[in-house]
Amino acid sequence: MKDKIIQKAAEMFITLGFKSVTMDDIANELAISKKTIYTHFKNKSQLVHEVTMSVFETISYGIDCICELRKNPIEELYEIKRLVMVHLKNERSSPQYQLQKYYPEIHEALKANHYQKMSECTLRNLKRGVEMGLYRENLDIDFVSRIYFIGVNGIKDEVLFPPSKFQKDKIFDDYLEYHLRGIVTKEGLKTLNQFINSTVHNA
Repeated sequence: MKDKIIQKAAEMFITLGFKSVTMDDIANELAISKKTIYTHFKNKSQLVHEVTMSVFETISYGIDCICELRKNPIEELYEIKRLVMVHLKNERSSPQYQLQKYYPEIHEALKANHYQKMSECTLRNLKRGVEMGLYRENLDIDFVSRIYFIGVNGIKDEVLFPPSKFQKDKIFDDYLEYHLRGIVTKEGLKTLNQFINSTVHNA
């Protein structure tokens, strides 16, 4: 039952927002009593924490699976981007903003975990790209990985990038292209253009 509660709460939080969804709402959706939820979670904050970490672990596992395939590093980044978009496809309620505003400690813990996972993945991606001649060999990969992380988080800022003006899926594509154009070699650019063209044709 605990797993079912986490799964349903995750769907509702991502779709409707952490602040908007109450324990009563979750209980009603699952056709259980609120008391049943409280046997597994002492309060909403604990539920929010376990939900956010569960979603993070699910996405992290998916990223690990993609990285294990050792695809072309440029293709790898696009695959990871698609995976994240699939998990956040119903994100209409600014859950990241609500998490930061109403549950700042949970948001900071999630951000730290996100940085650790993304840093490992990005550093490996950059090293392989340089080795394969797709990324410039004079890159400071530690610097580039940190700048990439800042950018990925920055485009989630809805004050800077209001959803009414910037479509979430497109802005990630645009940022990924921006990132890659700054680090690819001539050979890497050929591969990048293939993915940009396929993205346009599949849109």
